[in-house]
Amino acid sequence: MDDKRLVNEFSSIPIAQGRTAEIFLWDDRRVLKLYREWCPPDWVEYEARIARAVHEAGIPSPKSSEIVEVNGRRGLLYERLEGKSMLQHMNARPWMIWRHARSLAEIHTAIHEKSIPGLPTYKNRLRDDICETQQITEEIREKILARLDLLPEAGRVCHGDFHPGNVLLTKTGPVVIDWMTACSGDPWADVARTGLILSIGAKAAQQVRPIIRIAIKLYYRAYLHHYRALRAGPAKQFARWMPVLAAGRLNENIIPEREALIKMVKEGLAE
Repeated sequence: MDDKRLVNEFSSIPIAQGRTAEIFLWDDRRVLKLYREWCPPDWVEYEARIARAVHEAGIPSPKSSEIVEVNGRRGLLYERLEGKSMLQHMNARPWMIWRHARSLAEIHTAIHEKSIPGLPTYKNRLRDDICETQQITEEIREKILARLDLLPEAGRVCHGDFHPGNVLLTKTGPVVIDWMTACSGDPWADVARTGLILSIGAKAAQQVRPIIRIAIKLYYRAYLHHYRALRAGPAKQFARWMPVLAAGRLNENIIPEREALIKMVKEGLAE
């Protein structure tokens, strides 16, 4: 692609953006996830490898193609999908939360049936986050790491950041996006992460209207109830993972969530 095409293509406003990247239309079939300048250059290769492995495993996810560089920034091309996120649908149609909650649980259960060799482990990722966070005391850190050591490894595909904002509802069915945090581990750890996002993260989300936050509480309960009904196994692991996931999430330094997360860690250790 020539320089003139690049200048024209990226003079427009991104169609979506997050902390680490912006999404641009590339052509009529693809979009570009363009990492921000401060992101390490090897993130793109890592995401490309994970995205390819997830898609080839049969998980409904966007198909990726080549890595490109634009004005010194690196990015990854994905197939262009038409649809809105499950979160956007709930914002527009809150009366459908029960249907969407059951769907989220069914998608999550299907993901957890898969295994992909070579993924980083959930426990190692959590251990790194807990060791790096500055939001807890050394005494609490030691206790929460000891709790982590006792939890199961398992070997199932875990998204690592599964929530309704990362599920696109397309004409051909739901597609799960944003697999940068994918790892291998215990499904209940992944469910606990979703629980944190829905129970605590939704309160801090600026794009969610107050009445929808109330609806999301009901949505969360319905999701968890349906997941437990679908997946056989020790559901008590969910409660054991929650304070560990809360400690790990503190390393993301989301200020509006900090107090609630610290409280969850302390209460979990006291049980």
